[in-house]
Amino acid sequence: MTATGAPAGTEHLRRQNTGLVLRSLRSDGPATRTELARRTGLAKATVGTIVGTLEAGGAVAEDDSVPSGRGRPGRPVTLTGESIIGLGLEVNVDYVAAVALDLAGRVKVVETRPVTTVGTPPSARELIGLATDVRSALLASGHTVVGATVAVPGLVAHDNRTVSWAPNLGWDGRKLATELETAFGESCPTTVDNDANCAALAEASHGIAADVRHSLYLTGTIGIGAGIVQDGRLMRGGAGFAGEVGHMPIGDPTATCGCGRLGCWEASIGLRAMLHGVGMQEHATPLQTATAVAERAENDPEVRAALQVLGQHLGRGLATLAAILDPSAIVLGGYFVPLGEHVVPAAAAVLAERLPTAGIHLPEIRLSALGIHAAALGAAEDALAEVLTGALAV
Repeated sequence: MTATGAPAGTEHLRRQNTGLVLRSLRSDGPATRTELARRTGLAKATVGTIVGTLEAGGAVAEDDSVPSGRGRPGRPVTLTGESIIGLGLEVNVDYVAAVALDLAGRVKVVETRPVTTVGTPPSARELIGLATDVRSALLASGHTVVGATVAVPGLVAHDNRTVSWAPNLGWDGRKLATELETAFGESCPTTVDNDANCAALAEASHGIAADVRHSLYLTGTIGIGAGIVQDGRLMRGGAGFAGEVGHMPIGDPTATCGCGRLGCWEASIGLRAMLHGVGMQEHATPLQTATAVAERAENDPEVRAALQVLGQHLGRGLATLAAILDPSAIVLGGYFVPLGEHVVPAAAAVLAERLPTAGIHLPEIRLSALGIHAAALGAAEDALAEVLTGALAV
């Protein structure tokens, strides 16, 4: 029996059905109860019970301006959920970020803070400070934060709470979720995920890859990682470490990576590798840095030539990944976006030349439109996942 007195099997089915209704409203928009029954395959009476419960919890609303009755169309049910919030966080080498997303997919808060000292990895204290500030402001304005997810540039253990390995942060075995939950007063369930996975999820649900079923997302910060999405779901691999492409040995064999090895792809196409190639200094965030480089490239042929070499290194790696994964689209994020016009043509040319199946299918290289907050946005989506699947009652 559950806490509500219903048999466990019945409760599980009820929550699954609730998730079906929520996801239908989220993906396909408002609908009458009859239309929802048709979309979900549920009985109209079941949909009516679910809608009533969700309306009482503030997750949905029926349009009272539309008359309903015999011979008249039903009132549309709309996903509102403005007070139900998922908190997405990101910690990276030179910044921490937060995005708050409501149940209907609307962004309520976006905030980024540079690390205290550029060139020094952030401490957990900086992330916790941002997270607690944003959450406190949300609670003070009447919102309910149902959960938080943190995006990190590294490997995350199976428990989705522990950072197993993040060489660019200098973190190994950090119980990050536990630290944040303690700071939240044990009232906000928190998980951890890889930053590329989170950004890939954001692109598939909110961004430039929303129109394809299979996409590959590539981060562009100090480190390089990939997120792979198939039919709206992340491909994680046997140990959950799929997408650690930055450490594939396909870069300059003499270049030293942040992980201590030679020849990693990241050591040839990461932000600092790019800066070394163009002979410029790092700014507060990857996007600010890349924007400054793009401005210099407009009048400096040597910078343009260095960026073309970067694009060629990028294209070689993308050809390898595309040959294995066969994505419909490849999305470049982070610092690659401001440099797109200088990097993408060279990368696309190498991809077309090196990919064996290019004559049959050549994935399109697209630039993210979500900016530096892509990973935090995807983390916020992940924080809402248990509500949208019905696993967590509203």
